[in-house]
Amino acid sequence: MPAFSADAWSRNLALYDATLSMPFNAELAEGRLPLEAFRHYIVQDAKYLIAFGQALAVAAAKSDDPDGIVLFAGAAREAVVVERGLHEDYFGRFGLDAATVAARPMSPACHHYTSFLLATAFREPLPVVAAALLPCFWVYREVGTFIHGRAAPANPYRAWIDTYAGDDFAAAVDAMIATTDALAAAASPAELQAMHAAFTRAMQLEWMFWDSAHRRERWPA
Repeated sequence: MPAFSADAWSRNLALYDATLSMPFNAELAEGRLPLEAFRHYIVQDAKYLIAFGQALAVAAAKSDDPDGIVLFAGAAREAVVVERGLHEDYFGRFGLDAATVAARPMSPACHHYTSFLLATAFREPLPVVAAALLPCFWVYREVGTFIHGRAAPANPYRAWIDTYAGDDFAAAVDAMIATTDALAAAASPAELQAMHAAFTRAMQLEWMFWDSAHRRERWPA
């Protein structure tokens, strides 16, 4: 029987391929992504990462395994501290400040994704929470690595590309995959089914998040 991660990735391969080829990522790789699209993305991502960090912290609280506590709590810290540094660098480059970012509301896609993660974190058992969190790690690594091999050194989004194609991030993703697989190995059939549903939903929301940035999505009313 394949590990949960291999099975989940195989089931959602078409969704990953669609994410990889979508206009936002294709244009980012070529360095021709419109600045306003990236501004929209980075503002929404800053808001998303707060909720992502909160969901990881809840996962740490639900873990009975010391290694799991360290993994989830450490990932929560990285999401808030390390990636915030990347965002603040881009805020400075692209004429954004903390007040402007705070004043902008979450886009519908960001609101949907963060609400899903927080509801899952508080309501579901740890294996399902881990499965919901995993795509954000894994998809970013795969997209970052793919783009890194194609982007020119002068790409204006090089700092973003280098972060998600880096060895440190790759190691964090591997640790998250291993932890999720271990949780899945001990899960009940019902929990395993819920894990697959949560993984797929998060994969869908990853696609929606980038698509919404490319369209500079706003609330319709």
